[in-house]
Amino acid sequence: MSKIQWRPGNMVYPVPAALVSCGADPSEWNLVTVAWTGTACSDPPMTYISLKPSRHSFDLVLRTGEFVLNLTTADMARATDFCGVRSGRDLDKWEATGLTPLPATHVKAPLVAESPMNIECRVTQVLPLGSHHMFLAEVLAVHVDDRFLDGNGKFHLDKADPICYSHGQYHPLGKSLGKFGWSVEKKKKRKK
Repeated sequence: MSKIQWRPGNMVYPVPAALVSCGADPSEWNLVTVAWTGTACSDPPMTYISLKPSRHSFDLVLRTGEFVLNLTTADMARATDFCGVRSGRDLDKWEATGLTPLPATHVKAPLVAESPMNIECRVTQVLPLGSHHMFLAEVLAVHVDDRFLDGNGKFHLDKADPICYSHGQYHPLGKSLGKFGWSVEKKKKRKK
C-alpha cells in the first residue's frame, strides 16, 4: 500500500451535517448548515460550531451569543443542503424549506421541529482560526424527539436516519457495529 500527501483541508471525514438556527427574534431568525461541529467537552457539556465571517449567520451568532444546533436526517437532506448554499440575507430559509421553528427554553433562537435532536447553546468564547471562527459554547438544554427514545430514555440515533457530509456529498449513516466496549466485553457462557 502506498500513501500520497493530500490537501491539508481534507482532514477528518465524515462530519455531521447539522443545521444551526440563530437570531434574537422571528424577524431575523436564520438557518445555516454547518459541518464543522462536534462535542468539545462532556463535563460541563460544551460544543462548537465554526463559521466563516462572510456568512450571514456569523454576525447573528456573534451579536446574540447563542444558537441552536439541530441534528439532521435523510428526510431533511434537501433543506440541509439548501440552507448551506443560499443566504438568509436574500430570503427567509424557514419559508423556503418548509421547516418549522419552535420556541427554545433557554435561548431566543428557535429549535427546528423536524430535527430529532436540538441543542441550545450559549457562546463562551470565539476563536478566530483563519478561514473560520470557532464559537465554543455551553450546552444549556437538549431536546429529543420522543419517537427515538426507548423505555430507558436512550436515544437511538439509527432510528432517526441521520446524515453526514464527506467531500461534497451527503451520506446516511449505516447500521451499528457495536456498543462502546464491545471489543473487550466478556462473552456470556452458554448453558448446556
